[in-house]
Amino acid sequence: MSDRAQGETALVQFSERLTNSAAFGTLFREGMDLVEETAAYLDGAGRSEAKALDRSVSLTYATESMRLTTRLMQLASWLLLHRAVKEGEMTLTQANREKTKVKLSAADPGSDEMIEKLPQLLQDLIARSMALQAKVRRLDASIHAPAAERATIGNPLVPQLNRLKAAFEQYEQ
Repeated sequence: MSDRAQGETALVQFSERLTNSAAFGTLFREGMDLVEETAAYLDGAGRSEAKALDRSVSLTYATESMRLTTRLMQLASWLLLHRAVKEGEMTLTQANREKTKVKLSAADPGSDEMIEKLPQLLQDLIARSMALQAKVRRLDASIHAPAAERATIGNPLVPQLNRLKAAFEQYEQ
């Protein structure tokens, strides 16, 4: 086997290791905590706050809380799917097939003008969910990039070693 082929087979695919990283663990916990916090808010203080709103803002509250819930459920689905990869319950290839059911662009919020009329805690939850969605989208793009788009770096020393080998072969002849 050539030096180059040996170097390439020894490479670790970064995309396959991302779900095992500490960063993924942190992102997973952040996502699940946000889901729980949002559910508690919408079932508790949010319900009281919604009753005190003007009719037009109340409609915006209902719309945005549904969008928030939808967004978080999609993100939670993606996170749980990739946790299954981390725990060896499925392969990354299987996760890639299943993730087509998850819509990471789901339920973008309405205009800033309308969001600003909502209770501050709901605004904060929306902003945090959008930040989480951006992180998950970036991670998803890294993990699931088609093989052709992933740059195969290989061993950076191989070209230099090949030059040295070629130079010494000249002297051996």
